[in-house]
Amino acid sequence: MHAPAMPAPTVTPQVLVLAGSDSSGGAGLQADIKAIHANGAYAASVITSVTAQNTREITTVFDLPLRVIEAQFRAILDDFQIGSIKTGMLSSKSILRRIVLLLGPVVRNLVVDPVMVSKGGTPLLAPEALSLLQSQLIPLAALVTPNIPEAERMTGIQINSLVDAEVAARKIHQMGCGAVLVKGGHLPEKYMRDRACDLLFDGRETTLLRGAYLEGAVAHGMGCTYAAAIAAHLARGAPLVDAVQKAKVYITEALRHTLPIGQGHRPVDHFHAFCPSA
Repeated sequence: MHAPAMPAPTVTPQVLVLAGSDSSGGAGLQADIKAIHANGAYAASVITSVTAQNTREITTVFDLPLRVIEAQFRAILDDFQIGSIKTGMLSSKSILRRIVLLLGPVVRNLVVDPVMVSKGGTPLLAPEALSLLQSQLIPLAALVTPNIPEAERMTGIQINSLVDAEVAARKIHQMGCGAVLVKGGHLPEKYMRDRACDLLFDGRETTLLRGAYLEGAVAHGMGCTYAAAIAAHLARGAPLVDAVQKAKVYITEALRHTLPIGQGHRPVDHFHAFCPSA
């Protein structure tokens, strides 16, 4: 008598992250990995740069050699079933160019977080790399997730309201991506109630994603965490608007539960739903 056949194992959704390493663990690759796991997917990674940083400042940035970046990428693609890809810190023109060449043939559900400056003000994208980001990487993206300073730099539009944010989102969309999420956290104080509102434009419709405004909440790793959570839900098969909405709820609660770590900007609690902080 034959034993009953075992059911085929369910494949865990898998996300590939290409980003810089944050030694403090609050942002960058480390934040991405935590956010992806907390949102039900598995994170594989390609380290593009190594930073020495804490909650107050970045003291050193070292870009990995292109051959090492490419070797990491090819090793993952040779063995994993990647459902979505998320990019973060791609600091130089040469790194950006190599990433574009690698992603071109295999891109799927690409979320581009156009990291330009750290929370403490350290530049993380070389000025000469911006045009390559706009002309080569953004057209590959299903979603681009700039904050307001990043959207202003990408478009030359000063953003003082949600109306301005939509104008900027439409201009970024014209660069060739599938959709744009402009995050409202940097709106001027007179638009305080809209600071917790993000604007999603998909080329046809504009969706406003409102959340609770948390007075004085400025945390380390918010942008990385938000974009990574979106990528996790895309890998799980969620439609774009649903993926963004679920990630919005997640980042709001992660921001509500910042961790009392370090002397600068506190990191968000990526696992607030599983291991509530004291």
